[in-house]
Amino acid sequence: MQVDRSGVLFSAGSTWLLLLFSTLSIRVTGVGGTHQSIPPSVVKLWASAFGGEMKSISAKYSGSQLLQKKYKEFERAVRVEEIDGLRLVKRLAENMEEMFHKKAQAMKRLVEAAEEAHLQHEEDPNLQYEYFNAVLINEVDEEGNSVELGGEFILQPNDHFNNLSVNLNLSVVQVPTNMYNKDSAIVNGVYWSEALNKVFVDNFERDPSLIWQYFGSAKGFFRQYPGIKWKPDEHGVIAFDCRNRKWYIQAATSPKDVVILVDVSGSMKGLRLTIARQTVSSILDTLGDDDFFNIIAYNEELHYVEPCLNGTLVQADVTNKDHFREHLDKLFAQGIGMLDIALTEAFNLLSDFNETGRGSECSQAIMLVTDGAVDTYDAIFAKYNWPERKVRIFPYLIGRESAFAENLKWMACANKGYFTQISTLADVQENVMEYLHVLSRPKVIDREHDTVWTEAYIDSTRNRGILLGVVGTDVPVSELLKTIPKYKLGIHGYAFAITNNGYILTHPDLRPLYGDGKKRRKPNYSSVDLSEVEWEDKEDTLRNAMVNRKTGIFSMEVKKSVDKGKRVLILHNDYYYTDIKGTPFSLGVALSRGHGKFFFRGNVTVEEGLHDLEHPDVALADEWTYCNTDEHPEHRYLSQIEAIKLYLSGHEPHLYCDKELIQEVLFDAVVTAPLEAYWTSLVLNKSENSDKGVEIAYLGTRTGLSRINLFVVPDELTSKDFLTAEDREGVFNADHFPLWYKRAAEQVPGTFVYSLPFNTGSENKSVVLASTAIQLLDERKSPIAAAVGIQMKLEFFQKKFWTASRQCAALDGKCSISCDDENINCYLIDNNGFILVAEDYTLTGNFFGEAEGAVMNKLLQMGSFKRVTLYDYQALCWVYSESSDSGRTLLDPYFAFFSAVKWILTELVIFLVEFNLYSWWYSDLTAKAQRTGRTMQVPCDTEYPAFISERTIKENTGNIDCDGCVKSFVIQQIPSSNLFMVVVDNKCDCSMFEPITMDPIEIMYNESLKCERLKMQKDRRRPDTCHPFHPEENSMECGGAVNLTQSLVTTLLCLLVALFPR
Repeated sequence: MQVDRSGVLFSAGSTWLLLLFSTLSIRVTGVGGTHQSIPPSVVKLWASAFGGEMKSISAKYSGSQLLQKKYKEFERAVRVEEIDGLRLVKRLAENMEEMFHKKAQAMKRLVEAAEEAHLQHEEDPNLQYEYFNAVLINEVDEEGNSVELGGEFILQPNDHFNNLSVNLNLSVVQVPTNMYNKDSAIVNGVYWSEALNKVFVDNFERDPSLIWQYFGSAKGFFRQYPGIKWKPDEHGVIAFDCRNRKWYIQAATSPKDVVILVDVSGSMKGLRLTIARQTVSSILDTLGDDDFFNIIAYNEELHYVEPCLNGTLVQADVTNKDHFREHLDKLFAQGIGMLDIALTEAFNLLSDFNETGRGSECSQAIMLVTDGAVDTYDAIFAKYNWPERKVRIFPYLIGRESAFAENLKWMACANKGYFTQISTLADVQENVMEYLHVLSRPKVIDREHDTVWTEAYIDSTRNRGILLGVVGTDVPVSELLKTIPKYKLGIHGYAFAITNNGYILTHPDLRPLYGDGKKRRKPNYSSVDLSEVEWEDKEDTLRNAMVNRKTGIFSMEVKKSVDKGKRVLILHNDYYYTDIKGTPFSLGVALSRGHGKFFFRGNVTVEEGLHDLEHPDVALADEWTYCNTDEHPEHRYLSQIEAIKLYLSGHEPHLYCDKELIQEVLFDAVVTAPLEAYWTSLVLNKSENSDKGVEIAYLGTRTGLSRINLFVVPDELTSKDFLTAEDREGVFNADHFPLWYKRAAEQVPGTFVYSLPFNTGSENKSVVLASTAIQLLDERKSPIAAAVGIQMKLEFFQKKFWTASRQCAALDGKCSISCDDENINCYLIDNNGFILVAEDYTLTGNFFGEAEGAVMNKLLQMGSFKRVTLYDYQALCWVYSESSDSGRTLLDPYFAFFSAVKWILTELVIFLVEFNLYSWWYSDLTAKAQRTGRTMQVPCDTEYPAFISERTIKENTGNIDCDGCVKSFVIQQIPSSNLFMVVVDNKCDCSMFEPITMDPIEIMYNESLKCERLKMQKDRRRPDTCHPFHPEENSMECGGAVNLTQSLVTTLLCLLVALFPR
């Protein structure tokens, strides 16, 4: 402890001394201080020599000076314009509105066809009908014959559907594993919905940009177009049930406030409590982002499952629902159930919360999960719910006993609800879904044509009394991005959209997938709030304005992390936003100040432009829309350059193209064309020994045009991924410019930015990129016209550095110091502190603070570098799970089978207490599961640092007192670059200083803060429509007791189907 204290005290004192010394060293050249053993003048000589040679090589092979000259020649022929952000965002919103309207019209045609087909159909309980089952198509038995409900189904790969094998003439039908494929209701529904095939095909012909279209039936089957084969998971199960999907539930019902009451009295022990937990979990599955809920357990007392949320409801987003699921495992049964207390609390809670104006302000419901009720509690209903009956009651009777069924059914019927009995785990899902049909009645009877938009779907519903189902189509985010002209947004600009709940629909910083390369979606990918990516807006000013569908402007300084979070760009953004009419979405556009607010127009003849556009070294951004080739099938196989040629020929009136973008890309093609001849001459004139390390020259312009020239044959390239589709950050994408382009734009004009790509392999396979931006004008606010650069071998780059570091100005040729000396370490680092060159090659690509913690700490104190704190609210943290999730174990089909057998045995040995038999059996199975711990990734919030150099400090020297010795160092900027040479005296051991790392740190919230975060409700806008009740509802259709014999047969049949191929 004494060492630590003295270190801290001395460090504080040395900071003051250091600042004084730094001032002196800047003013008095050559004054090095008592402990300075490294001559700054020599380091400056090395830096100048290396910088001069690298700029010469980079400028020569990139052709930067030639391109700058060419743009200067056209300077008078171009017109610079300031971008009107508000006008731009309004026009983009109109384009999106038109695109969404086309999708809605397709769904309207499906709705009308479904209703008409159902109207013409007469239910036949004995109907036999062979249909194409999505799982069984093209399956054969041991004798080679097609299995029942299978048959030959022609499938062909189609690039419009991600190269999946599909059938564009027919749809397929998927039936959940827990349902019987040939159930009468299923067969009848499949039969009449065959009429949708014709409409599916017609919709696709009218709008070839459509992808998946589907009909989700209230009976449980799912019809999908185009037809595609479904494959079960490793257990032979397909858990998908369309009625559980967010899009189905949102389309079928109105927003709702829900209180779930769970009986935890002593009679609920054992299997009953397990079924109750699963019932509650299934209810949570049916709640969406527009719903609010809470869970209260009761016996003789009330127990809020999350005590922090006593007396309120929370939004039913993924995070909140998962949080409550974790607490369900903590429930245990004891005592006596006092339902009157629980019902009173639920009614008061719903009433009080509704008055706050923060909930759904639409439907309200109480879900009652219990094994019985000794009374009908009509006095409570009379006091709180009659005569309006604004709160629906949905009782779920748990267990095989029917003694209290009539009381619970009476509650449902008297309060416009629905009663169901759940005897086994296999009954849970189907019975929970019943309440949705009740809540859908008002919307159906109103014959409302509501179009419901979710994160990835558009759905619509309509029926004459009983919900038929939901029709929908997927709208790819890529199609939204096609409506956005990236060339108008500038290098750092982007467009984004959010939902009425503030959740991101599209944003370049949204990361919906795990980072393991397996394309697995994160559990909360669809409920990432705008405030989690635009986190600098601490007051949620931008978010709230967009949620409330306003039109306006907002500005703030932002810290944008790039290059896999390793680097940071500090920008000042102006945000423009408006609503997308006819949808619950709002659109925003961010433009960075400076060059990002300006656009220029050039002008060349079509003949000139086409001539230069057709050169083999020219490519256009794959994900930018120069011409819409998806609109008509005959255009789908055209490249963008072929489409531009066809458009400019004037012979194809049905091909829509962006005339303005095409004019500018033709201009860029003409201006950059001389580089092709220039690069070719370099290849031809390249001598055997000159600059063999330079491998590629590349160019990109503001219109997404790129040119590439190889100085070596492709097989000899050190890195073959650069500038390919695999290198997502290195190419033009729908929502961003290449990383090298963005970094070059923020570098001082005329200088190069050098970097080591973080995805490169071992030392001998690594490369260095050097890039520079080409400004149109000399003015500060000039638009960036293009960026050029080269790729060179890291080995070549490092040799140039070591050669430069051996130079000296001594007349006798005897240098006083050299990087070859054992007493010093020489490093080359970039402006973010990453090592490009070090004597220890294993340090290449590492952060300098990890290798020289003491020196990096001093550089931060001196101001040569500054630390920038960043936050990641979409992070994933590894945790060790010591036991498996019992809820999931219970859903395993094999475990469910054992549960069913136990149920039968329980019936046979009725004299045994039910929960004791269950507990004896269950404990043996779960003990095995709980012994197998595993690590898993879970969502978390993290804080992490990034570092950036101070441009105004070109050189500095420093001394570090390290417990009895002094370590000196010199840092010198490399001219015309973003690099620094750091020379460190290594004679003094400074290991007492901890390394400075960039590792993220999980933000840990204490219980109080966790509670506040749970309670906090951000602004949201309710859906425009609400259908809580209708006077024509038949409230007597309120459920009935389950026939136990039938239930047992159905359960066994479903389980057998799950275990064996159909």
